[in-house]
Amino acid sequence: MKAEVAVPTPEGDARAFVFTPDAGEGPWPAAILFMDAPAIRPAMFEMGERLARAGYYVLLPDLFWRAGPYPPLDIVKAFAGDPEMGALFARLRASTDATRQMADTSACLDWLKTQGQARPGKVGVTGYCMGGGIALRAAGTFPDRIAAAASFHGGGQATDAPDSPHLLAPRITAKVLVAGAEEDRHFDTAQCERLDSALKAAGVDAEVSIWKGAKHGWVPTDMPVYNRDAAERHWVELVGLFDGVLKAA
Repeated sequence: MKAEVAVPTPEGDARAFVFTPDAGEGPWPAAILFMDAPAIRPAMFEMGERLARAGYYVLLPDLFWRAGPYPPLDIVKAFAGDPEMGALFARLRASTDATRQMADTSACLDWLKTQGQARPGKVGVTGYCMGGGIALRAAGTFPDRIAAAASFHGGGQATDAPDSPHLLAPRITAKVLVAGAEEDRHFDTAQCERLDSALKAAGVDAEVSIWKGAKHGWVPTDMPVYNRDAAERHWVELVGLFDGVLKAA
């Protein structure tokens, strides 16, 4: 089941969506699903619904909520040079940054504590594309509130930037799963090794790898590089991570 909700933040109410299992009243373990750059759309709803069916209370925040209502974003056209889609994509991306994303995450975590169908305690987070780095940053920013963190075809997770997510490794207490995309300049072998080394040095229980044959954006069903086999593997490993950490707690 899906419902649109408003999550209070210091800057106003943020748009978000909640997904719950089709049967039962809960409470269920809570999870936050961080969207990819193509924004809120039916493919993200499919993912929220599928994770909910695995027995989770799922919150999907619209990280572009500050940009106001927006039409569907055609990311293929945007990258191909379409002026209308390109301008929309630029406007949406400019509406958020690492600081705002963590402010939104804090608001989401606070909101989840008020929901009777969400089981009290630590939550799981999973992210895709830009959401992958957000999931890792969230785990390092809120270590007392996040027990499991997953990142799939995420980019910029171990860069030279002063706010690179890998620098938060010493603060992470969550169990971590990172699956990078093959031939992805935004998360290449060097970044993968840097992230893996940082997490290992910090003693984090983590698995970091690049999945062969899976291109950047392979999980959402509407992406041109959608890979059914790799996407199904993602579901098996994500649910296994969450089940092992959140349902066992």
